[in-house]
Amino acid sequence: MKVAVKLLWYLAFFWVLLLCAGTFLQYYDFKNDSHFLQLKEAAVKTGWYLPAFYCHIIGSSIILMAGFFQFSKKVYNNKPLHKSLGKVYVFGVLFFAAPGAYIMTLFIDRGRWVFLSFLLQNTLWVIFTLSAWLLVKNKKIDDHIKMMRRSYALAFGAVTLRFYIWAFTVFGNGVGFANNYIIISFLSWLPNLILAEWINYYYRKQVFIAG
Repeated sequence: MKVAVKLLWYLAFFWVLLLCAGTFLQYYDFKNDSHFLQLKEAAVKTGWYLPAFYCHIIGSSIILMAGFFQFSKKVYNNKPLHKSLGKVYVFGVLFFAAPGAYIMTLFIDRGRWVFLSFLLQNTLWVIFTLSAWLLVKNKKIDDHIKMMRRSYALAFGAVTLRFYIWAFTVFGNGVGFANNYIIISFLSWLPNLILAEWINYYYRKQVFIAG
């Protein structure tokens, strides 16, 4: 079982690295001429969407990398590093990535179910992250670890969302159909959260996933 979890950890790292690198190459020139932003032209013109968009993607890229290594035994045992990365993660979620996502959610044009999915995901993300921070401040380490797994499972939704969009585009009939995007929006984070609960159950007496 431990081998399977470690393999899952390395596979997840590959996708995190791929997403962060792709985001950097596509958006960090701030030219605002990407295909996605062209589709959001009306939202961009409001003046609200673009700052929220960059807060979200930059914040998410940083916290995905910072949070990922928190599940490593070596990082966990390096208390100053673990604490610093934890602060980066919590600060990035609560003040950049999640607020940006809330504003972006207001401009979703794929129906109320997709809106509800992303709103619920983001709200749970904030709740879990804030709870994890409060728990560690109160020295409730086991509960803090469980809550951080839930938080990161929702952060990882940025990765799984793009994976499912790619999969539906290549192997299905695309994401242009309303029902497809409803499925993708919930599929991007609900299974992640279920997996986090399974890991919490399996690692009841253990702290880390990777060596």
